[in-house]
Amino acid sequence: MIFLLLRRFTALAITLLLASIAIFLVLEILPGDPAAIMLGTEAREDTLAALRREMGLDRPAYERYLNWLGGALSGNLGLSMTYKVPVAELVADRLAVTFPLAFLAILISTAMAVPLGVIAAANHERPADHGVMLFSQIGVAIPNFWFGLLLILFFSSYLGWFSAGGFPGWDDPVAALKALLLPAVALALPQAAILARVTRSSVLEVLGEDFVRTARAKGLTRRVALRRHVLRNALIPVVTVMGMQFSFLVAGAILVENVFTLPGLGRLLFQAMSQRDLVVIKDVVLLFAALVIVVNFLVDLAYAWLDPRLRQG
Repeated sequence: MIFLLLRRFTALAITLLLASIAIFLVLEILPGDPAAIMLGTEAREDTLAALRREMGLDRPAYERYLNWLGGALSGNLGLSMTYKVPVAELVADRLAVTFPLAFLAILISTAMAVPLGVIAAANHERPADHGVMLFSQIGVAIPNFWFGLLLILFFSSYLGWFSAGGFPGWDDPVAALKALLLPAVALALPQAAILARVTRSSVLEVLGEDFVRTARAKGLTRRVALRRHVLRNALIPVVTVMGMQFSFLVAGAILVENVFTLPGLGRLLFQAMSQRDLVVIKDVVLLFAALVIVVNFLVDLAYAWLDPRLRQG
């Protein structure tokens, strides 16, 4: 197990390093003047020169990269050119919205998808199975931002149960969770549809294994065999998809956060792109990449917990 952890940590560090290099190359080395991109083509030359000095563009590329990487490792992400505040402060404020939103969405998605997938597999080619597959087709086809607009029209405009947008802060946890509920449902529906199909396929595959037939031959009912023998063996592909979905829910919440006017990380990235704040863009994209890589690392560790053969290897 120790060697497995060492290999995974080494792969994690190398992947993060390569991701940071790729982000730096795209935003600062490829053709184009970052200062001109931020100020526009009509900016005066002396203004451009001052911004280049402020951003360190007059220094060699390797020095800028090492300074940026060192700052990222120490938590010093630089100063936003638009807000004139540290990027770390901006990111911390927005993560207090985006992370709870993603966690709530993945909880809703898992609570819906796993039972539906198991029910569909246990009732293969029966009406329950066809109903789950129909739900999954509809869920995949509906864009989450459009579903969010429908939720606003029905639950906010028509019923008046929820506000149409905004976030009251965590001083009142009940009001904060209520404000996140509709966007979390909008994010969760497409992911629940995908996860239900993966769960169904995985459970069906395990149900055909010899050890399940042996358990049934010993007198176990189908329900007991599902609970004791099938579910844990069917969880590995499900855990994979859940890890990918959490990364997507954090990094892909830009549209939903804008629909519900939530001050999250996705909305910060959208605002930074519209204001051409490359400092914020670079740091937020690196954070998204690091999140995806770390979640995949945690999924690998979950594999080792679920499948003892990986620990033995």
